[in-house]
Parts: sequence; structure tokens; C-alpha cells
Amino acid sequence: MNTLRTLRHVIPSVATSDGAGVKLRRSIGSQRGLYLDPFLMLDEFYSDDPNDYLAGFPAHPHRGFETVTYMLDGHMQHQDHLGNTGDLGPGSVQWMTAARGIIHSEMPQQREGRMRGFQLWLNLPAAEKMKPAEYRDIPSQDVPTVTLAGGVSVRVIAGTLIDGERHIDGPVSPQTAKLSTDPLYFDVRLPAGSHFEQKLADTRSAFVYVYEGEARIAGRPLPNRAAGALDAGDTVRIDAGADGARVLLLAARPLHEPIVQYGPFVMNTRDEIEQAIQDYQSGAFGKAA
Repeated sequence: MNTLRTLRHVIPSVATSDGAGVKLRRSIGSQRGLYLDPFLMLDEFYSDDPNDYLAGFPAHPHRGFETVTYMLDGHMQHQDHLGNTGDLGPGSVQWMTAARGIIHSEMPQQREGRMRGFQLWLNLPAAEKMKPAEYRDIPSQDVPTVTLAGGVSVRVIAGTLIDGERHIDGPVSPQTAKLSTDPLYFDVRLPAGSHFEQKLADTRSAFVYVYEGEARIAGRPLPNRAAGALDAGDTVRIDAGADGARVLLLAARPLHEPIVQYGPFVMNTRDEIEQAIQDYQSGAFGKAA
């Protein structure tokens, strides 16, 4: 018998800005210590006003975690000090493992129109925080979209969608990338009155973020533009409201390790943070020990 995951608590998104002044809304990570292991932060950026996004995210460092940028509308370009360049257009994904260090920028490639998407910060275990940085550019056509009963559609960015006998792997899955957190990342579109149900290991942390319409988790409403952290269970059920809904479903294996964050550095001890600052200031950042 399935045990439905219920809402443990709701984390409303709050208006803030980052980079050189890009306006966005932050739920996970909006307050210091407001994490959901191993998720450190979820930002949603969404504006039709170029003044809200044109300044972009100029060159800045990261260490100790992964960033996942998922675009819905608009066009941004990634560049980093390792020589990687990536184009992020509608439906595309950037999966960047900062690990021991990367300095990158994400800059708009448009002067007008809508810019919309998400950035997720996903922690790395202590044993992997100082491994070499990696970067992967995932074009939209490489992200499978699966149509389910009731007209529900799911974009499988990471992990495996289970639909009866069908198993659909995303471009980031245990078959393609051995990630310690074993992440699952779905973008789910639900027509009015429909529902989506997915088996999910009880050992995983999980949350749902509603970014269009209204949804209910195991019968409890989850407000628009809020993250709902889920209790234990082996099944997630999401029901759409009268106007339908579009949600992100994210899950991953928790690390159960101490977290010390200083801006773009996330390590396990204060000494490691001090070393990250020293490495960045000395020019040794991201280089092999």
C-alpha cells in the first residue's frame, strides 16, 4: 500500500536580487539555514521588463556544490574560467559542478522580452567538494517530455520517471552520471482537475515548487510561488486546481553533513571557508592542489 507524502512545511518565496541586480524570488535558502538537505537554494527569475534582468550575473566564484539553471523563456550565455561556453535557451539546462572552484558568468543575450527560469543549488558531500569542476550544457531537445494519463506532461531533467512499466531517464540520471545525491528534477504540467503520482524512495528529501496555478499535495493546498517540503513516504501525489498547475518536483539523497556557507562558498567547516576566500584572493581558486 502506498504511503503518500504530506506537506511538512511551506516555504514562501521572497523577492530579492542577485548578480548585478537581477530581480528574482527565493524560497529554499531565503534565510540562513533554511535548507532542505541537500538542497541549498531555489531561485525563480521571471520578468518581461529588461531592467529587471539585463545586468545579469557577471563573473563570480563558486565552491563546494552544484548549480542547475533551467530556462523556460529567454536566452542567457554561460562562460567560465575553464573555457566552457554554453547557450541557455528555452527549455535548456546548465548543470555545473563547482566542486573545488569555478568562476563563471551568466549574461542575458537579449535586450527585450521575457526572461524566465530557475537556479537550484545542490550540495556536494565533503569527499567531493574539492574534486575538479565540471560543466554540462543540456539543450532542450535532450530533455525528454513524457505525456501521461489525463493530459499531464513531465519534462524529465534528472532522475527517472516511472509510469507503469515505462522508465524514462533524464539526461542526468544514474545511467549517465554517478551523483552522490542521486537527484530527481521534474517539470510537471497539470491540466485543470488532473493529478500526477510518482513513486519516490522514502530515504530522499523532496519538495514541490508551484510556479503556475494552484496545486494540492496529498489534499493540502500549496500556494503559488512557494516550496512545499514533503514528509516521509514512498509516493508523491500532486493535484491541480481549477486553472491547472505547473510545478517543479525535486528529490535527492540527503548528505547529513554540517553546512557552513559564506556567499558563493559552501563547505563543512569555517576553516574550509577561510581557505576558499584565501584561494580566490590569491588566484589559486579552482586549480589543482
